[in-house]
Amino acid sequence: MKPRVAVAVSGGVDSLCALLLLRRAGYELLALHGLFLPERSAPFPGGAADPLPGLKVACRAMGIPLHTVDLRSAFQREVMEPFARAYAEGRTPNPCALCNRAVKFGALLDAALALGADRLATGHYARLPPRRGDAAAPPLLAAARDSAKDQSYFLSLVPAARLRYALFPLADQNKARSVALVTEAGLRVPLPRESQDICFVPGAEAAYQPFLAAQWRACGMEAPGEGPVLLAQGPDEETGGPREIGRHQGLWRYTEGQRRGLGIAHGEPLYVLRKDRAANALIVGPRALLGMTACVAGEANILVPPRHWPERLWARLRHRQRAVPARARLEGGRLRIVLDEPQFPSAPGQVAALYDADDNVLAGGIVERLE
Repeated sequence: MKPRVAVAVSGGVDSLCALLLLRRAGYELLALHGLFLPERSAPFPGGAADPLPGLKVACRAMGIPLHTVDLRSAFQREVMEPFARAYAEGRTPNPCALCNRAVKFGALLDAALALGADRLATGHYARLPPRRGDAAAPPLLAAARDSAKDQSYFLSLVPAARLRYALFPLADQNKARSVALVTEAGLRVPLPRESQDICFVPGAEAAYQPFLAAQWRACGMEAPGEGPVLLAQGPDEETGGPREIGRHQGLWRYTEGQRRGLGIAHGEPLYVLRKDRAANALIVGPRALLGMTACVAGEANILVPPRHWPERLWARLRHRQRAVPARARLEGGRLRIVLDEPQFPSAPGQVAALYDADDNVLAGGIVERLE
């Protein structure tokens, strides 16, 4: 007997396609639409209207009951507040990964189970291959067939006990196929444009400042202040330390590896090498000094026991970076990752995901320190 499946529907084409595929496969379904954003805090992706009316029409056409789940408190607590705190501390957070862990496969999964569902399906592009020789074990998490849309990196913090309930119907297809299937079925997509922004701060990077300022006030935090920009090369003649060549307007405005937007005239291009959070200083230097050879990631989520890890694995340290050869070990709940060759730096707050040669995710964590 097939399990009863709840399908998370945002209003975008991917979640509608997941719903359509499972309906055609004969599953007993219910659709779940989570309310994430505080009222009037931000427009929907692409400036679209509320997707709920359109979802009601689509679900009615397919004969699938639609439920709404109020996840706004959980989203504020687990995603928006940590996002703001991370920026205040000079880190560069990855809110999508936190949302997948704590909200979509946290509070939303709990709601699905409470409604009598056995599994929760989403429109993520990722695979869940079974573990060889152990049918009772949680499935593996692996990269999608379509590498251009793969979202396993953003799912690497979801515990194995939660992935046990997951279904990813889009695992083996690409985006173009998803769009074609929904179009052929005659379904109108309530959110036709795919957002390229963080969902709760849509628009240009300039939109971050008022959002973060409001969050900091709500959390009783002061806005991070200005500080020195220090050149890594060439010590100051008076102090013997790095030479101050300018002032930054808050460490939260910068990320490791950044070149544009520093606002400093210099004889050669300068990059952000690191952020000295204790001294509230931004350390910059030429590209020759840019690079990382290792990092430490906390909040380790172990999906495959370390004893089964290969000696050489692949580390993905930013979602737009390809995975690179590395070695890793677990030390006191943290992942220490040593790269085979120096790489463009990640940033504290980003996700570190470890893969084997078959694109299975071995573990994930949040970068704490670069080396």
